[in-house]
Amino acid sequence: MKKTPWFVRLAAGALMIAALAGVALAAGQQGSQSDPLVTLSYLNEKAGPDLLAQVDARIAQQEAELTAQLNQVVDRYLQEGGGAPSGTGTDGSFTVVTLRQGQKLSLSAGCEVLFRGGAASCIAGSAPGLVDMTGGSDLPNGGALAVNHLYLATTDGRGVQASANTTLLVRGGYAISG
Repeated sequence: MKKTPWFVRLAAGALMIAALAGVALAAGQQGSQSDPLVTLSYLNEKAGPDLLAQVDARIAQQEAELTAQLNQVVDRYLQEGGGAPSGTGTDGSFTVVTLRQGQKLSLSAGCEVLFRGGAASCIAGSAPGLVDMTGGSDLPNGGALAVNHLYLATTDGRGVQASANTTLLVRGGYAISG
């Protein structure tokens, strides 16, 4: 067996002591006053709630901005006359139609309208305006619709104009404008 020289043993021992001292020094630096160690309780009680509050505030701000943008787009779309509903009752059933004040409901020939509430008048270019099937009479241009009366449009272009918020039941083709 070959013996190692004493200076190699001394160098290896010194190297081992230096390594242990370096590890001890590094371990001693963690969690000091200048560089505190983060604990789970700190994350759960302080950092987590603060971070969540910041995220919630940012989400609320973004939601408010997006809602305002959406409302502007919808308002501009409605002002340009887009999205005016129209429909047809092809299955023979009535459709509930609500008109705001000033809106007009244009009817196709053969369309029936049951006036449920509000205030509205007949729109027609010539006589007869609408046929009042409940009362058995003609409703002239500008005539007020009566609640729970059923009206029939005999030609295209006849209609109803709301002078207040109005609810109608419509069976047949129609278009809303205004």
